[in-house]
Amino acid sequence: MSFPWAEQYTPKNPFMKWMDERLPLPRLVYNSVGAGYPVPRNLNYWWNFGVLAGLFLVIQIITGIVLAMHYSSDTSVAFWTVEHIMRDVNSGWLMRYLHANGASFFFIVIYIHIFRGLYFGSYKAPREMIWLLGMVIFLLMMATAFMGYVLPWGQMSYWAAQVITGLFEAIPLVGTPIKQWLLGGFAPDNSTLNRFFSLHYLLPFVIAGVVILHIWALHIPGSSNPTGVDVKGPQDTVPFHPYYTAKDGFGVGVVLILLTIMVFFLPNFLGHPDNYIEANPLQTPAHIVPEWYFWPFYAILRAFTVDFILPAKLWGVIAMFASILILFFLPWLDKSPVRSGRYRPQFKIWWWVLLADIAILGYLGGAPAEEPYVMFSQAASIYYFAHFLIVLPIISRTERPRPLPNSITEAVLGKDESGSPELPGGTAEPVAAE
Repeated sequence: MSFPWAEQYTPKNPFMKWMDERLPLPRLVYNSVGAGYPVPRNLNYWWNFGVLAGLFLVIQIITGIVLAMHYSSDTSVAFWTVEHIMRDVNSGWLMRYLHANGASFFFIVIYIHIFRGLYFGSYKAPREMIWLLGMVIFLLMMATAFMGYVLPWGQMSYWAAQVITGLFEAIPLVGTPIKQWLLGGFAPDNSTLNRFFSLHYLLPFVIAGVVILHIWALHIPGSSNPTGVDVKGPQDTVPFHPYYTAKDGFGVGVVLILLTIMVFFLPNFLGHPDNYIEANPLQTPAHIVPEWYFWPFYAILRAFTVDFILPAKLWGVIAMFASILILFFLPWLDKSPVRSGRYRPQFKIWWWVLLADIAILGYLGGAPAEEPYVMFSQAASIYYFAHFLIVLPIISRTERPRPLPNSITEAVLGKDESGSPELPGGTAEPVAAE
């Protein structure tokens, strides 16, 4: 979106003028995160999580590079190089705990970012491409995290690799060759560790590239906002700097304090104790689970227990991948012209139901694969798909949204520049949505 009222970059220093004519990098920064980028004036703290996601990506890349300097992707020494990092490398324990807990914080931030987008309709036109690129980032994150989980070469690392890559065997004809190609053999071994380490090191830089595309796509229509109403003029916006740099800076400070508490006082709280035992292909752990941020999808995978036309294992694999791919089609499944859940009473109720359903799936994914957990997983999985394929399309066509404000300014100040009447309590008289 073009903002004709945006402040233009005008370098005054002779060197900056020379630079702007030959490599307009300062102009790019100014127009992306500076005063040259107008942002809706009503963004709340739920809009902090995009910046926080970028922060944790930087933390993961920096700590990962340091760890890679001391790690060896050889099955005979991989487990012990991690111990070497923890015990002998200066501040190695800090780098390792920052990297491990940073991954969990990264997923927490991304999940909140996604649920915020779901609630406020950030996937709706004209922001479909922003949402699609965000889902690509999410998929790349999952692949990177899974490969990173294998690298410590503990018991859970080895058996998670064995189980997850074994899922591809369920695919008819090509499943077994795909598994052998991924592993570099018939079971997780040295070639597997080398491949996973190489990809784990590479993919964060791919993610960074897609993040740049994500931000680029965001700057075309501009940021969404809690009302879902389009920006109508300069009265609806404020410059990104200093207003939102200050707000985002406060959020960064709070989250870094939480990360510090986790690293110094609860560094292994989100890990699995079996991963402090060196990998043993001859001893299967009693309960194999992935990292906590994969538990909802793991519950969907395990929900299929009966062969019906196709093997149950194949149905589980299809459902697990479909649970992520269905999010790519969300902009076309929700046909409501109103973006924000604030003005959609029925949508808001079902959004909370979806949130509870995913939380239940997360708990069940970490529970043993036995009754009654399997039965509950089946019910929760059915609702997950029903929400996107049945509930959401129906309510988008049948619900009656609440009246929308005329503008962002009206929603913030109680009146717009045309002088909409203000009601008691500081709210403007609502105007029905078109």
